[in-house]
Amino acid sequence: MRLPLIKHVTDFIEKNDQDFVLEAIETLEDLTECENLKDEELDVIGELISNLYGAIEVQGLIKEGKPKKEALNEFMKRVMGSIDK
Repeated sequence: MRLPLIKHVTDFIEKNDQDFVLEAIETLEDLTECENLKDEELDVIGELISNLYGAIEVQGLIKEGKPKKEALNEFMKRVMGSIDK
Protein backbone atom coordinates (compact mmCIF):
# COMPACT_ATOMS: atom_id res chain seq x y z
CA MET A 1 0.00 0.00 0.00
CA ARG A 2 1.16 3.45 -0.85
CA LEU A 3 0.09 6.36 1.31
CA PRO A 4 0.25 8.96 -1.52
CA LEU A 5 -2.18 6.90 -3.61
CA ILE A 6 -4.52 6.37 -0.68
CA LYS A 7 -4.44 10.10 0.06
CA HIS A 8 -5.15 10.92 -3.58
CA VAL A 9 -8.14 8.58 -3.72
CA THR A 10 -9.38 9.90 -0.36
CA ASP A 11 -9.32 13.40 -1.86
CA PHE A 12 -11.24 12.07 -4.86
CA ILE A 13 -13.90 10.57 -2.57
CA GLU A 14 -14.26 13.90 -0.76
CA LYS A 15 -14.77 15.77 -4.05
CA ASN A 16 -17.00 13.18 -5.68
CA ASP A 17 -18.54 10.11 -4.14
CA GLN A 18 -17.39 6.85 -2.61
CA ASP A 19 -19.62 4.94 -5.04
CA PHE A 20 -17.23 5.73 -7.91
CA VAL A 21 -14.41 3.99 -6.02
CA LEU A 22 -16.59 1.03 -5.07
CA GLU A 23 -17.55 0.59 -8.73
CA ALA A 24 -13.90 0.79 -9.77
CA ILE A 25 -13.08 -1.94 -7.22
CA GLU A 26 -15.86 -4.14 -8.60
CA THR A 27 -14.55 -3.62 -12.12
CA LEU A 28 -10.97 -4.45 -11.15
CA GLU A 29 -12.07 -7.51 -9.17
CA ASP A 30 -14.02 -8.74 -12.20
CA LEU A 31 -11.00 -8.11 -14.41
CA THR A 32 -8.89 -10.44 -12.25
CA GLU A 33 -11.03 -13.32 -13.47
CA CYS A 34 -9.73 -12.86 -17.03
CA GLU A 35 -7.64 -15.90 -17.89
CA ASN A 36 -5.29 -13.99 -20.18
CA LEU A 37 -3.74 -11.80 -17.49
CA LYS A 38 -0.10 -12.32 -16.58
CA ASP A 39 0.97 -12.66 -12.96
CA GLU A 40 2.58 -9.21 -13.03
CA GLU A 41 -0.68 -7.68 -14.25
CA LEU A 42 -2.62 -9.43 -11.50
CA ASP A 43 -0.15 -8.07 -8.95
CA VAL A 44 -0.69 -4.51 -10.20
CA ILE A 45 -4.47 -4.89 -10.14
CA GLY A 46 -4.27 -6.36 -6.63
CA GLU A 47 -2.19 -3.42 -5.45
CA LEU A 48 -4.68 -0.97 -6.95
CA ILE A 49 -7.57 -2.75 -5.24
CA SER A 50 -5.71 -2.64 -1.91
CA ASN A 51 -5.10 1.09 -2.23
CA LEU A 52 -8.73 1.75 -3.14
CA TYR A 53 -9.97 -0.23 -0.15
CA GLY A 54 -7.45 1.64 2.00
CA ALA A 55 -8.87 4.97 0.85
CA ILE A 56 -12.37 3.80 1.75
CA GLU A 57 -11.14 2.82 5.22
CA VAL A 58 -9.49 6.22 5.68
CA GLN A 59 -12.64 7.97 4.49
CA GLY A 60 -14.58 6.01 7.12
CA LEU A 61 -12.23 7.28 9.83
CA ILE A 62 -12.67 10.83 8.56
CA LYS A 63 -16.46 10.43 8.68
CA GLU A 64 -16.07 9.36 12.33
CA GLY A 65 -14.53 12.77 12.97
CA LYS A 66 -10.79 12.20 12.71
CA PRO A 67 -8.72 14.80 10.86
CA LYS A 68 -7.48 13.51 7.49
CA LYS A 69 -3.81 13.41 8.50
CA GLU A 70 -4.60 11.51 11.70
CA ALA A 71 -6.87 9.09 9.82
CA LEU A 72 -4.15 8.38 7.24
CA ASN A 73 -1.52 7.82 9.94
CA GLU A 74 -3.80 5.59 12.00
CA PHE A 75 -4.63 3.47 8.97
CA MET A 76 -0.99 3.05 7.97
CA LYS A 77 -0.01 2.12 11.54
CA ARG A 78 -2.69 -0.56 11.49
CA VAL A 79 -1.43 -1.87 8.14
CA MET A 80 2.20 -1.88 9.30
CA GLY A 81 1.19 -3.57 12.55
CA SER A 82 -0.58 -6.35 10.69
CA ILE A 83 2.46 -6.88 8.46
CA ASP A 84 4.76 -7.20 11.46
CA LYS A 85 2.67 -10.05 12.94
